[in-house]
Amino acid sequence: MLPLTLLAVQKVASLLTANNALSQQIAAAGQAASLVLPIIQAGQVVLTATSPDIGDRDVELTYPRICLYSTGLKNNQGEKCRTLSGTATVVAEVWASATLVGDADRAIHFYVDAVTNILRQNLGDWSDGVFFPGVYDIQFQAPKPGGFGFVESAKITVGLLVSRN
Repeated sequence: MLPLTLLAVQKVASLLTANNALSQQIAAAGQAASLVLPIIQAGQVVLTATSPDIGDRDVELTYPRICLYSTGLKNNQGEKCRTLSGTATVVAEVWASATLVGDADRAIHFYVDAVTNILRQNLGDWSDGVFFPGVYDIQFQAPKPGGFGFVESAKITVGLLVSRN
């Protein structure tokens, strides 16, 4: 069985890519706002904590993209009869790039909204001892030079409850 820190990340990736959920959310949001937004395909949802400096040199990492990784696991023994009962933290770093800083800035908000919409639609038991209670935090980073001209990112930190023997 996979370590819980990898399993939690894979569960988030599956939510975003299953049935093109993320692509559909982005397309619908763009259409509603009369904007053409670059779609994030399943291949652009990657399991890595690669920084943009390294990612820009990696030909397999394109923009826009979502990098998923685990930042922690806490066993607080909330359920005394379990060997592991606590929280796991998964980060979804959303990256957007454009030739104009305003375009990257606008796109990042639509991408974050698409990811959080999918999360909110999937409250509850994710199986394998992973439960999503709806807790997440978003931090936007200021645009900076990179990518196609300018890069902007946002970190969505997702809090999961975990319980295993």
